[in-house]
Amino acid sequence: MQDKNEIPQEAFDWYDDYAHGGMDRRTFMKKLSGLVALGYSMTVLTGALLPNYALAEQVSFNDPEIKASFAEFDSPKGHGKGRGYLVVPTTEKANYPVVLVIHENRGLNPYVKDVARRLAKAGFVAFAPDALFPVGGYPGNDDEGRAMQRQLERSKIEQDFLAAAKFLKSHSLSNGKLGAVGFCFGGYMVNYLAAVESDLLSAGVPFYGTPAAKALRANIKAPLMIQLGELDERVNKSWPEYEQDLKAAGVDYQMHMYKNAKHGFHNDSTGRFDKENAELAWQRTLSFFTEKLS
Repeated sequence: MQDKNEIPQEAFDWYDDYAHGGMDRRTFMKKLSGLVALGYSMTVLTGALLPNYALAEQVSFNDPEIKASFAEFDSPKGHGKGRGYLVVPTTEKANYPVVLVIHENRGLNPYVKDVARRLAKAGFVAFAPDALFPVGGYPGNDDEGRAMQRQLERSKIEQDFLAAAKFLKSHSLSNGKLGAVGFCFGGYMVNYLAAVESDLLSAGVPFYGTPAAKALRANIKAPLMIQLGELDERVNKSWPEYEQDLKAAGVDYQMHMYKNAKHGFHNDSTGRFDKENAELAWQRTLSFFTEKLS
């Protein structure tokens, strides 16, 4: 029986295409069945490609060093009202650096909530909004969540995250310096927030996210740490032009390309997870936020 390291890269590419609306589930499963005919185990294939969120908890919600709750915020230009997962350190301080955590294209799943807890345990106030709150919130599975998010108006989702960023930046526990980290769609949102209002972010870390619209990129002032996986052809093809625009705008940026890493390599709930690269990328992220948000 094969393990995830023996699964052909094309299977991960199919999943990426499926996860981003390029093919439906029936087509995706049919392609996987073709690999089964070649001797691969469907159990191993789906186990590597589809998320298992029991694997993603690195910091328990019961951890004594953090306190987690939910908070709502107004979003008059978006869906009217938003809600997110707020995690704060239990150390007593007047204020903290704050970080917005932005999920992929399927709502606030357990992996992203855990990322918020990791940040709080590291000394940041973290807030992870759920784009699906207007339609009932993350439904408990990614397929349904992905379909729900696809049905929402993209511009209103962007306004919801913009409102969430302002809510967090002005929070009573905030030191006034806002960072943002996001994954896939969330990586795009970090790039968008940096571009749509020049003075909003003090630091942004987009993981494998595409750039904001070209017309907005000249507005970027916040320092950026771009995290990319070497095997992520879909996202990486946007990087050369984005880098040119960042240089033209005089942005303080750095890009890390992680060798042999796939799209989603930081997500420890799927077979795309690359432990060594994920840990390196995360340590770089924490150091970057500590430097830029203190």
